[in-house]
Amino acid sequence: MREILGRRRRLMLRRRRNGKSAQLGAALTCATEWKWPILPGVGLQSGRAGARGCSCPHPDCVVPGAHPFDPGLLAATTDARMVRWWWENRPAAPIVLATGGRAPCAVSLPAVAAARALAELDRMGVRLGPVLATPARWSILVAPYSFEVLGELLHRHDWVPGSLRFHGQGGYVVLPPSQTGAGPVRWERAPLPGSATPWLPDVEAVVDALVEASTSTPGGGSRLAY
Repeated sequence: MREILGRRRRLMLRRRRNGKSAQLGAALTCATEWKWPILPGVGLQSGRAGARGCSCPHPDCVVPGAHPFDPGLLAATTDARMVRWWWENRPAAPIVLATGGRAPCAVSLPAVAAARALAELDRMGVRLGPVLATPARWSILVAPYSFEVLGELLHRHDWVPGSLRFHGQGGYVVLPPSQTGAGPVRWERAPLPGSATPWLPDVEAVVDALVEASTSTPGGGSRLAY
C-alpha cells in the first residue's frame, strides 16, 4: 500500500513539474526568443461547487483570469530572469502579451465570425501569422499599428461592429497555454516550430475581411459580450 501511495505522489509531482515547465517554457520563448513583452495575468481561483472565478478583487469581473492586475501592464518585460521568477512563483499564471509599441498588435472577434474571416483571407491568398483562440473569441496577431492608421482604415466602412476589438498600444492579449474564465487559450494557427520571431501581417491586409465577417454574421458571430 505504501509503495502504491509513493508512486501516486511521484506521479503527481511529475505532472506538476511538467505543467510548470510547459507554462514557463512558453513564457520564456515569447520573451527571450520572440522579444515579446509579457507578464503574468491575474489567474483563476476555485469557488463553491467547483466554480472558478477571477482572482482579482472585482466580483463581477467580465474577463476572469484573463487580465493583468499585480503586476500591472507596464511591468511587461522580455527579461528572462524576471519572467522565470514570475512563473516559478506563479506557475499557473496566464501569459499576458502587452500589445503595441514594437510588440505585436491584435484584432479580435467572436469565434464564428473569425472562422469565416480566416476562410475568406485564405481564399484571397492573404498570408497570416499566429492566431489565438478561446472557445468564444479568436485574435489575429498583426504587425504594430498606430491608432491614426487604424482610424483611417475604419473610416472607409459605414459601420464597424462592436464585437470587433483592436488591441494596440496600451492593450493586451492572453497567450497559450493559459487558462482563463472563458476557457483554455490555444493556437488556432501556431508559430512555426523553431522559427525566429513569428512573421506578422499588416493590419491593412486583414481589417476589411474582419469587418465584413463581423457585419455579415448574426450577432457579430457570438452572443457573448467578451
